[in-house]
Amino acid sequence: MHQDPVPPLFSVLPMFTNSSAAPVPSKPLLVYQRRSSATSHQPSEPPKPPQVPSPTVAPVPATVTPSHRQSTRVRRPPDRYGYSPPSSFTTTLSSTFLPSFYKQAMEHECWRKAIETELLALEENQTWDVVPYPSSVNPLGSKFVFSIKRRSDGSIDRYKARLVALGNKQEYGLDYDETFAPVAKMTIVRTILALAASQSWPLHQMDVKNAFLHGDLKEDVYQKLPSGMSTSSSNDVCKLKCSLYGLKQTPRVWFDKFRSTLLGFSFTQSQYDSSLFLQKTSMGIVVLLVYGDDIVITGSDLAAISAIQTLLHSTFHMKDLGQLTYFLGLEVHHQPHSLFLHQHKYSQELVQLAGLTNTTSVDTPMELNVKYRRDEGELLDDPTTYWKLVGSLIYLTITRPDISYVVHTVSKFMQTPRHLHLSVVRRIIRYILGTPSRGLFFPTGSALQLQAYSDADWAGFPDTRKSTTGWCMFLGDALISWKCKKQDHVSKSSTEAEYRAMSAACSDIIWLRGLLIELDFCPVHPTPLHADNTSAIQIAANPVYHERTKNIEVDCHSIREAYDHQIITLPHISTTLQIADIFTKSMPRQRHHFLTSKLMLIDLPASI
Repeated sequence: MHQDPVPPLFSVLPMFTNSSAAPVPSKPLLVYQRRSSATSHQPSEPPKPPQVPSPTVAPVPATVTPSHRQSTRVRRPPDRYGYSPPSSFTTTLSSTFLPSFYKQAMEHECWRKAIETELLALEENQTWDVVPYPSSVNPLGSKFVFSIKRRSDGSIDRYKARLVALGNKQEYGLDYDETFAPVAKMTIVRTILALAASQSWPLHQMDVKNAFLHGDLKEDVYQKLPSGMSTSSSNDVCKLKCSLYGLKQTPRVWFDKFRSTLLGFSFTQSQYDSSLFLQKTSMGIVVLLVYGDDIVITGSDLAAISAIQTLLHSTFHMKDLGQLTYFLGLEVHHQPHSLFLHQHKYSQELVQLAGLTNTTSVDTPMELNVKYRRDEGELLDDPTTYWKLVGSLIYLTITRPDISYVVHTVSKFMQTPRHLHLSVVRRIIRYILGTPSRGLFFPTGSALQLQAYSDADWAGFPDTRKSTTGWCMFLGDALISWKCKKQDHVSKSSTEAEYRAMSAACSDIIWLRGLLIELDFCPVHPTPLHADNTSAIQIAANPVYHERTKNIEVDCHSIREAYDHQIITLPHISTTLQIADIFTKSMPRQRHHFLTSKLMLIDLPASI
């Protein structure tokens, strides 16, 4: 298991109310004998977790968020925003019990079995050697962390206990060094799904059991004996041979182990995304995408796909999840002539988190022609709710580009949010309430021609008068990449703002074209970058320098180099047809619906 990349929707744990708990066993779960580091055991398949019937309570993802000091003065916003107090939604989401510590978990049979399963898996994986306490080191502590793994429909899959090392006690240079580990970019995920839909490739999903335990540690790391484990000597500690959850270097050493394994299987690592691996054969190509311990495999060579699945099963403890349907909180629906990517379940949980389930929806995510400032209105006494809601909205933009601009706007006030800013966030969620099943449509048989749209809103941020860049990229009819970002410098004219936006879009075009070439889809024609500012187009297309270009940095002129090398073309498009307009400003209802349809955003078909 890896840390769930989905941002936490809430952090309130329900109260423990089970009065019929089983007594705590008097003997330890496992008794370990001291052995030397030379002792070896053959790994065996870890026992399957217990099958537990699904409860009737509402599903809740298990999350852990940093704790914050709670204020005793919490103001209630005006009722016109349709807000319910936090206590109303945290108690209605679920009453599923999650233990906070080992002793509490041992009172329940399901959690007791989960702990036994975890300790057996650690033993079979030869995670540590039990050695005498070395006087020169201070061993790390550990604790069990409990979670409930759920299926995409919210039902319980299994109860899970993880032994986590207290890596916050590690010292740099002593028991850890580098910690960075790459994960797949969401643009890569959408691009692979668009290619699979267009070419009718199969999509397989696999999961590595106890993935982080496979990494080989290079440093000497010692840990105290975990709860439920005893040895013949009270002075024994665990010397870790393999990585363990909680250690700072664990994600890195796991990725290094998986990367070296794939390279040994004749895969090559993409130079455009380190989490993407390719294997080209005489019959086609195999594409493997990894995010932590979640793996997606697709391609045109079905025999090679089957072979790599077999090799992975023989190397790691793998779980074959079949056809890709639920990945990183993203739901994938397969139809005969399309793929549909959305976050319906996540959207519903977000609405519940905000306490807006019973409110009315709105047609647009933001009021028209309204500019918000940092110091407008009263400060929130406790900004925790604001942080949670905005963080969840940021993750929702993976499949909802129609809220990118307004989420970008409210993200500017994360440091000192105010009541007015919170009301804007609630309006976004009321918009989501009316469109919970909206997502991206990837058609089958779409031509793989890359095209882009670029726009900018000049001096739109009133506090600094910086402009907003907006652009989007289509692969055929599928939207695969977009951006809404405040520019780094103040632009002195709308032409300069548009030119900066075009330059940013051009950089993404170059990156995507290189990725497509690597995937054996070499673009035949230059990529059209549609812009609606004729002055910016003329500056990019013609080597003319005058007063309007003196204050534009040299790096922005990279767009001219791409134009000269016929990587891009610069067709002019009218403002009414500029799709990137939705990433730079709020829209009236009809305009918003028009641009949303152009982004290939549709609601979940009733037949699915």
